[in-house]
Order: sequence, then C-alpha cells, then structure tokens
Amino acid sequence: MLPRRRLPASCLPALLLALASRPAAAGEPQRYVLDPVHTRVMFAIDHAGFSKAIGTVSGSEGSLHFDVDDWSSARLDVVVPMTRLDLGDSGWTASVFAPRFLDVKRYPQARFVATDGMQRGTGNRGRACGQLTLHGVTRPLCLDVVFNKAGRYPLPPFRRTIGFSATATLKRSDYGMTSWQSLVGDDIDLRIEAELFRSDADAPAPTQPAPAAGDPAPPPND
Repeated sequence: MLPRRRLPASCLPALLLALASRPAAAGEPQRYVLDPVHTRVMFAIDHAGFSKAIGTVSGSEGSLHFDVDDWSSARLDVVVPMTRLDLGDSGWTASVFAPRFLDVKRYPQARFVATDGMQRGTGNRGRACGQLTLHGVTRPLCLDVVFNKAGRYPLPPFRRTIGFSATATLKRSDYGMTSWQSLVGDDIDLRIEAELFRSDADAPAPTQPAPAAGDPAPPPND
C-alpha cells in the first residue's frame, strides 16, 4: 500500500477559499444574508401633484434561502429599519417619523416575509409574494424581481454573492396612514436593490438596528 501524502500547509488557505466560493449543488437551496452596505430601499410618493418625493432606507437585515435553478424553493425574511429612512432634509424626515405617518417610536421596523418561493417568469425575471408588516399592519405584497447575478465577489473575502432588483407598489392607506391626503399621495412606488452573500453557518435573526449617527431622532409628539 502506498503511503498517503499530506497536503502542504501552505495549500490549505487556497483550498478552503475554493470550497467556500464553490457554487452549490443543483437543487440545494443555500442560505444568503443581506449585505446592508449594498442593499437599499427607495420609495417615491406624490407631493401635492408637483413632484414625486423620493426617499431611501438603508441598513436592512435578513436572509434568503435560494437555489439558482429552482426559485420555487426560495424563502425570504427581511427587516427594514424605518428609523433609517432619509428624505434628504432633517425636518421633512422628522415629520414622516411622527405619529400621523410612520410613527417610528411605536413601529420602528417594517418586515417582509415570503415563505412560498418565487415564481420564475421569462429569463431572469420573476415574482416574490409574501406578507409586509408596516405601521403595525400586515398585508400581502408581491415584488416583481430581477435576478441580476450570482458569482464570487471579486474582492476579499471573495464570498459567493447574489444580487437582485425588485419593484412594487403599495397604498399607505392600506397600512393605516391616512393623514394629509390632499398633500401626500396614497400610492407608494418601491424600488429595492439588494446584494446577499452566502452564509454557511446559521446567523442570528435580524434585530432592531439602532439609528445611525446623525440620523434625526423620532419626535415624541405629532
């Protein structure tokens, strides 16, 4: 019997990196975690008919179980910190934080959960339907999804990464926000850009993110 040859220690880091970045076997959903730096929610809403007010929300957390070849197995759970909403002006942002609108003191998070997979359409397009909880109200919502790319990120730590773009429209009145209807539109257009990296270990569930330094504090009263 020939003696077994040991792998030189200098080769181990390269081997581990190759294993970590290797695509998953077909038919096996992998767990991906949102990259909060490269994930952003953008929204647009009518402002007295003059323009569309545009804001963004950063710092979302969550996970996606996803198989590139079988979208029907997808499971998504995302928490969006409404305290990180930004309209580009501290006073305007604070007015949206107030009880008459988002009431972020009582409802600091929104959450979207989709457990029944994604419906794949033509090419890289599909749909993810689930439940959105916003302002303390939970209602069904469907996202039109574009699967942009899957691959190894080109910079250290070279993690397996996937990226999506998504759009949806909802009515704020469906979530109990009915103030200032003559000034602020009811329809909210959403655009989401998301990157996720593969997580081989179970990560902790999303937690309520603290407001970033410099973010306006929610007003105590309307």
